[in-house]
Amino acid sequence: MTARAFAGVHEGLEIPTAEYTLTRSDLVHYAGVSGDLNPIHWSDAVVRAVGLKDVVAHGMLSMGLGATYVTSWLGDPSSVLEYSVRFTSPVYVPDDGVGGRVEFSGKIKSVNPEDKTAVIALVAKSEGKRIFGRAVAIVQLT
Repeated sequence: MTARAFAGVHEGLEIPTAEYTLTRSDLVHYAGVSGDLNPIHWSDAVVRAVGLKDVVAHGMLSMGLGATYVTSWLGDPSSVLEYSVRFTSPVYVPDDGVGGRVEFSGKIKSVNPEDKTAVIALVAKSEGKRIFGRAVAIVQLT
């Protein structure tokens, strides 16, 4: 795969937004793969009992969607050198046939011409609320 070229990237460049939808089925599949079987990710009765608005997506699943967003723009998953996220709000996933939506946007915060890297600041929102307090990816460009 070929990663994004350094020549087309500059500080302040905005990455096109993308929206992803999570369904209850996605949460059940992720729980099985990850081993995170916490019932707040699948049980309406448990979320009511603990006072949550609805079933909550796994934080690492939301983070993974952010990585998908970055790598889709980059063109090569191996171009991500570092990726970190601070979680601030949950992604609620109602059982309404639509699911929970997460919208991602990004902006190039800095570039390093010596090693052809860039720092991307990500914004992730669900229901209009930021779900990441701080999300940064350092990427290698060609």
